[in-house]
Amino acid sequence: MGAKKKSKVVAYNKWGYIFLIPFIVVYCVFQLYPLIMTIYNSFFINFMDGLSHIGPKFTGLGNYRKLLASGDIWKYFGNTMIMWVAGFIPQIIFSLLLAAWFTDPSLRLKGQRFFKTVIYLPNLIMASAFSMLFFTLFADSGPINSILVAMHIIDKPFKFMSYTVPVRSLIAFMNFVMWFGNTTILLMAGMMGIDPSLFEAAEVDGATSKQIFFRITLPLLRPILVYVMITSLIGGLQMFDVPSVLTNRTGNPGATSKTLIMFLNDQLRSKNYGMGGALSVLLFIITGILSILVFRFSNERETKRRRDKDK
Repeated sequence: MGAKKKSKVVAYNKWGYIFLIPFIVVYCVFQLYPLIMTIYNSFFINFMDGLSHIGPKFTGLGNYRKLLASGDIWKYFGNTMIMWVAGFIPQIIFSLLLAAWFTDPSLRLKGQRFFKTVIYLPNLIMASAFSMLFFTLFADSGPINSILVAMHIIDKPFKFMSYTVPVRSLIAFMNFVMWFGNTTILLMAGMMGIDPSLFEAAEVDGATSKQIFFRITLPLLRPILVYVMITSLIGGLQMFDVPSVLTNRTGNPGATSKTLIMFLNDQLRSKNYGMGGALSVLLFIITGILSILVFRFSNERETKRRRDKDK
């Protein structure tokens, strides 16, 4: 009897493995193989010099040493992190507020479905189209300058694209507008999963709305917040289309808005596959280190909070 039952389980498992075959094939062809080839190419000099093809010639860690010694990778890493942080901080604050309002039954907000749809819509717009819209709005002869001049706020059109702070601010603002809706939905899902009896018990004990939010809601949202932060960080390090379209692939002014992926795109466009592979591997390592740091930091804070609570 036991052997017969075991054979049935094995038969069911076989179909599970069969259904996994398409995913495994797609993963190996489109993800695993490119990853292996990227790491392999990073150890070779392989680029085009005019019409001549140089390499592939094994150079070991030469590409990595050249990248780290030039300092460009750290400059563009700094640009990327500044623009990501400038967009992520208002994004997480605004999303927390909206999620708290939408999930609070005492407010009885009307038209919630409509507003949820509206705040998510920017996430559906292509980033390149969004960038072109903002480029047109803030151009020297664009509507924003025309309005400011007509209202006598400025005497002549302001060159938004010629200064570091306005360009970085526009990129950060666009990322905020495109992604705060998605973050709000995730946080709402987390808040709706919290047991309502916890809030009711806190209200009975005389806790204020502020105390409930910081003592109950936020601690229980920690897994969702960590997920949002790590995925946002990965997306921020992959920032390309918004700054590329807005600055016409230059990263101006003075390459202060050029990101790591724009730098990688420059290497691949010039067919410098060895340097592009090395930069991709370094970007992968940086992303992994930052994600681990975020996860470790959040765990340490949670452990400290529990210790303080036990005391």
